[in-house]
Amino acid sequence: MSVRPLTSGCLFMISAPSGAGKSSLVSGLLKLEPNLKLSISFTTRPPRPGEVDGREYHFITANDFLIRKNRGEFLEFAEVHGNYYGTSKLLIQEAMKSGTDILLEIDWQGAQQVNKQFDQVASIFILPPSIDALEERLNKRGQDSQEVITRRILAAGGEMAHAPEFEYVIINQDFDLALSELRAIVKATRCRTSQQIVRNAALFAQLGIQTNTSF
Repeated sequence: MSVRPLTSGCLFMISAPSGAGKSSLVSGLLKLEPNLKLSISFTTRPPRPGEVDGREYHFITANDFLIRKNRGEFLEFAEVHGNYYGTSKLLIQEAMKSGTDILLEIDWQGAQQVNKQFDQVASIFILPPSIDALEERLNKRGQDSQEVITRRILAAGGEMAHAPEFEYVIINQDFDLALSELRAIVKATRCRTSQQIVRNAALFAQLGIQTNTSF
């Protein structure tokens, strides 16, 4: 049984192994959906070339991260490839209450934590068409050493094993098709009965439609 959301904003989360094309798909989606905002996570990993603090991530020290974690500031947090990642609970809640749809780029561990706190999250997992394609994309990206790439490839199998835990799975073989499927999920989620009741409460009342808190 689904539960009526407490906020007018929708929450989406997307996960994928490194090299599956998640970041490119998210970038394309955000250009097409202006009311969808990307949550900026906190991380202890160093910035990659071209990344800016406060745009891709909030880059902080491990000590600062642990202090925030102990304060209960994170909606979810995890250690991935030796670095900490976390999502601000307060920033997410404020944005959703104002009607903004929020998108989380997240690993499977974080997704499990978020699912425990939100009833109607639209969860999406991006799969590569093959392991060979995954390795080729990581090499073309040119951001990591061969040692890191090898470690990411080895980790990919364990990450992809969690794909069945997600509501939707997109196979990113053709970028345009994958982007179209991703956008369709966003539009369908906004049209859920429970979501429409929250966003259009006055209209439902005007039309004399009786609503409940669960469906």
